[in-house]
Amino acid sequence: MTAGRQLILDLGHRPAFGRDDFLVSAANQEAVEWIDRYPSWSGYGLALVGPAGSGKTHLAQVFARATGAVVLSAASLAVAGIGAVTAANHVVVVDYDGTVFDERALLHLLNAIKERDGHVLVTSREAPARWGVSLADLHSRLSVLPVVRIAAPDDVLLEAVLIKLFADRQLTVAPDVVAYALRHMDRSFAALRAIVARADAESLAGQRAVTVPLIKSLLGTNI
Repeated sequence: MTAGRQLILDLGHRPAFGRDDFLVSAANQEAVEWIDRYPSWSGYGLALVGPAGSGKTHLAQVFARATGAVVLSAASLAVAGIGAVTAANHVVVVDYDGTVFDERALLHLLNAIKERDGHVLVTSREAPARWGVSLADLHSRLSVLPVVRIAAPDDVLLEAVLIKLFADRQLTVAPDVVAYALRHMDRSFAALRAIVARADAESLAGQRAVTVPLIKSLLGTNI
């Protein structure tokens, strides 16, 4: 081990998925209003659509915690298991990540939820009507779901999230550190989480504060 550095055990960092942990800005306000409005939706379901790293997963987890919904990936659905799922749950979150899934299973799930007067929240990168499914009945079901979009995070939201991620790890950082990081890194929540995790590990290992030079070294920038 290098002198002056501590051995750091990677014990993981549990993401916070509570409602109070979800920061609101113009990029996601409409989506948050829809989630907060539940169960007063106009129909039995809602499609939450947005690019990778926009906060769909966090907001879906907020919804699941508030409603007791089970969270399933579209790829995990199987016709044989739909009965058990809908018998135990009247609210379901289905995440579609673009991979192949059993269209009949999703159709059965949507039909069963509707028949039970339940609700489904679908999350994906594009509107369900554009998934290109081959089953006409499934396309019809998906096409009638109201769609609410989350935009890519704006500057205000990125700054607030980065500050919160540092605070969650008990790291105090100066405003110039936040400003520098945001200028030189990818504009996504995944990138924010990654740089904060690396800064935390490096700070602990080297017993040093999180400063602009530290962030600069982690990002590999020469500016």
